[in-house]
Amino acid sequence: MVAHNQVAADNAISTAAESRRRPEPSSSSSSPSSSSSAAPAAPARPRPCPAAPAPAPGDTHFRTFRSHAEYRRITRASALLDACGFYWGPLSVHGAHERLRAEPVGTFLVRDSRQRNCFFALSVKMASGPTSIRVHFQAGRFHLDGSRESFDCLFELLEHYVAAPRRMLGAPLRQRRVRPLQELCRQRIVATVGRENLARIPLNPVLRDYLSSFPFQI
Repeated sequence: MVAHNQVAADNAISTAAESRRRPEPSSSSSSPSSSSSAAPAAPARPRPCPAAPAPAPGDTHFRTFRSHAEYRRITRASALLDACGFYWGPLSVHGAHERLRAEPVGTFLVRDSRQRNCFFALSVKMASGPTSIRVHFQAGRFHLDGSRESFDCLFELLEHYVAAPRRMLGAPLRQRRVRPLQELCRQRIVATVGRENLARIPLNPVLRDYLSSFPFQI
């Protein structure tokens, strides 16, 4: 009886010692995915700051408009310039002067200004040679650099200097020398009846809209 108890006790001790030597199964070894997640994580790399978006081709360097009325006047001036035939877009000062050099005194054109605070510039052939004048747009009105006379519309400004006694401006230099007959007729009608009376002419809406699209004598 004592021997049996001694054997049982020895077996119990050996079993306990074996269990202490055998490592306990851990949750990290239960699956490959678990063991990989238990590994120390690598330090996160700082993300680079996103690059600033490149300016779109149509972006402008001009200041923002102070009011919606200013925006409407500039967009209307741009639309009229596109229709007038003597707007030369981003033509340089040198390019404008070269085109005007052989023209009569008073010949002029309108182009984009290279100055950051101006939208447009007026290049004109003077008696001393071609020169360029900035067209300022301030408080919703247009005026030439150095002049106190201002106008709601860019083309009213041009008409004023075409009709002035000193005749600073003469004929515009158009990109197309031969003008369409309908443009010549429109110019003649506007000069005859006046811009303010165009709506009173008994015409169909299509013709009236065409007259109103460029109601100037230039």
